[in-house]
Amino acid sequence: MSVFSCFFSSRSIRSMTLVASLFYAFVSQATTVQFQTSMGDINVNLFDKTTPETVKNFLKYVDEGSYRNSVIHRSVTITNTDGSKRPFVVQGGGYTSPANVVPLEPIKSKGTVVNEPVYSNLRGTIAMAKPAQQPNGATSQWFFNLHSDNTTALDPNLYKSGGFTVFGQVDEASLPVLDAMVAVNTFVFGGGLNEFPLRNYTLDDYRNNAPVTASHFILINDVVVLNASADTADSLSPTKNTLLVVAEEKEKSSGGGSLSLWFLLLVSFFLLARQSTLAINR
Repeated sequence: MSVFSCFFSSRSIRSMTLVASLFYAFVSQATTVQFQTSMGDINVNLFDKTTPETVKNFLKYVDEGSYRNSVIHRSVTITNTDGSKRPFVVQGGGYTSPANVVPLEPIKSKGTVVNEPVYSNLRGTIAMAKPAQQPNGATSQWFFNLHSDNTTALDPNLYKSGGFTVFGQVDEASLPVLDAMVAVNTFVFGGGLNEFPLRNYTLDDYRNNAPVTASHFILINDVVVLNASADTADSLSPTKNTLLVVAEEKEKSSGGGSLSLWFLLLVSFFLLARQSTLAINR
């Protein structure tokens, strides 16, 4: 009995610990998530194999419930040169609504994540938001791309952005939810809420300083894992970001020219030093 007891308490416990750790890793690598919002559910396949650091960062917020009771705080529509309008993005991951009123509470950052601009910012993709001129500055905020023309603004290295990391693709059936979100009227409240979408809130309400409550928000009740398989995106064919590659190649070629110049200067310095040494030895 004592031998059996010893075997169970050492080997079996180690095995159970290993199984538990594997289960945790399995959960953390989930690639299909659902945004459960006040306007409907949005299912997203995450590209954890090709944008692993970004997905890992995003899932940290999901696992800890950081997006629970958060809001879509930004909705952008662009006016074309002919006067027509087209949807651009809806953005979230920045603020929660614990008191169900404004001001909102910022989501606490868990640190920045390295940029992984592998894929193009086409309609129906989700990408990381970040501060200007900080390629590796993304933290908790993300946005959904609502138009395929977004590629010209978000794929290249414009304003030293380094391109924006697309890390997932929205299920086709969920796109109408995003289209409905971007159609909601927006208002200016200052800070990060200069394009704040509010449902059932009118311009008269805004002018009269009518109170804003949770009933007006586009709420994200939670973001949950639907499928923990790391292969859920294998059947998808996301478009690669080719605009950023061109910019990078130009930078590499100019960098190569600078390197060659430095190499020539170094060789020249070495030869001059050698000649000076020979002259002294003479």
